[in-house]
Amino acid sequence: MLNEGAWPVAEMCSALKATRQGYCARRGRPPGARGRRDAELSAKISEICAASRGVYGAPKVFAELRRAGVRTSRKRAARVMRDNGWAGTTEGGAGRPRSAAKPAAPQADAAPDLVRRDFSADGPDRAWFADITYVRAHQGWIYPAVVMDIWSRGIVGWSMAPRMGAELADDALRMAIARRRPPRGCIHHSDHGSQHASLPLGKTMRAAGIRPSMCSMSSPWDNAAMESLMGLIKAGCVHARTFETRDQAALEIFGCIGCPCNRVRIQSALGNLGPEEFEARHTEDAAPRAA
Repeated sequence: MLNEGAWPVAEMCSALKATRQGYCARRGRPPGARGRRDAELSAKISEICAASRGVYGAPKVFAELRRAGVRTSRKRAARVMRDNGWAGTTEGGAGRPRSAAKPAAPQADAAPDLVRRDFSADGPDRAWFADITYVRAHQGWIYPAVVMDIWSRGIVGWSMAPRMGAELADDALRMAIARRRPPRGCIHHSDHGSQHASLPLGKTMRAAGIRPSMCSMSSPWDNAAMESLMGLIKAGCVHARTFETRDQAALEIFGCIGCPCNRVRIQSALGNLGPEEFEARHTEDAAPRAA
């Protein structure tokens, strides 16, 4: 019984209209086939939850079980998770620093929206999405900037700093360019934040042949793919932790970006594959066609 330590056995048996003899007899019997199967599923689900840092809910846990060849139902996986107190993490109230709460002023030279809520691409490095979020530590705020390839949902560039200066978004884009070498015409989609409308970032985009794109003012749905990714990063790496210093927060975020987000995090839009696995399969499929 789960409440054995909280309530006397006699009181629980009385409430459940059961006898102590029946309870003791049941405790002495080995688990049946259903119980053994649930124990096996619990062990596998525990591994999946640990690998996702507790982010996955029942749908993605069930998808991972199917990928591993485990035969079960989604309802059973959900019940085992519920019985063990496991649940996916959602983005919660982390608080917003005052400097990040200020809306950007309208800009006459803002880039047009080249995406128009089309969160897809026909190949790698056709469209990148960018955003900046915020993480609190006792020492102060730290701001991660992230660039994602919408084709594979993989994070291709990132940077972190204690202030939201113009170099924050520029450093993340420079990293993405150095790692991916995108073709000319690649789209860089972002909100209207001053960091994404800065002169250094514009210069970097022009030099690499990248086309700037900005969503509508005060419309998070135009950049929903990045909003979802940032929520995942904060849910899996931040909300369950308390950081003393910015360095501790940065190390945790870096670990989340490098492994769970790009390797472990499966996407329904990718056929329940992770970004790296999706790109690897695309490369394997493209090789025979190129030959």
